[in-house]
Amino acid sequence: MAEPAARSPVRLMALQLLLWHSACWTGQEAAPLDPASSLPLPQSFVLKCSEQVRKIQAEGSVLQEKLCATYQLCHPEELALLGHSLGIPQAPLSSCSSQALQLTGCLNQLQSGLFLYQGLLQALAGISPELSPTVDTLQLDVANFATTVWQQMEDLEVAPAVQPTQGTMPAFTSAFQRRAGGVLVASHLHRFLELVYRVLRHLAEP
Repeated sequence: MAEPAARSPVRLMALQLLLWHSACWTGQEAAPLDPASSLPLPQSFVLKCSEQVRKIQAEGSVLQEKLCATYQLCHPEELALLGHSLGIPQAPLSSCSSQALQLTGCLNQLQSGLFLYQGLLQALAGISPELSPTVDTLQLDVANFATTVWQQMEDLEVAPAVQPTQGTMPAFTSAFQRRAGGVLVASHLHRFLELVYRVLRHLAEP
């Protein structure tokens, strides 16, 4: 019975996952962004972040594709139930999507969110020999993105005194939980970066 799921197009899986998560994000996405051309963000920073977002999203899609094709983890409803029991958190970006876009608050939430997903990817260590390199690359690129944001916050003199902490990470007690967690973490990260990319495009407008 697993064969039809394994053959399901990856795009369909991604669409289903995004539809599943949309209920958690409609409140953040519904509010339009006000013009932000006066915000002191250099275009070089916006362009670099946009490149990093696209790279991380592509790598996350590869991870989801492999987990779907190899382990038949392609069922959003089943993963949703498992996600609740595993306690995998999502990072908010309310300061980035509010009608009054708050630059400092947005950068802080972006930085904190990247630290959260870096920790979640670390928790996936040992997911499987064939997938570990993909997870390691994702973790490194998320860490690099977090460094880019932190450096920009320091340049703007809005960096907090201490960097954010990752908090309590879920404990995956089996290979199956790690693999299911991999799908969920990649999906959460993709959704998080979608909103980040939308904000960056808005900030890049003249």
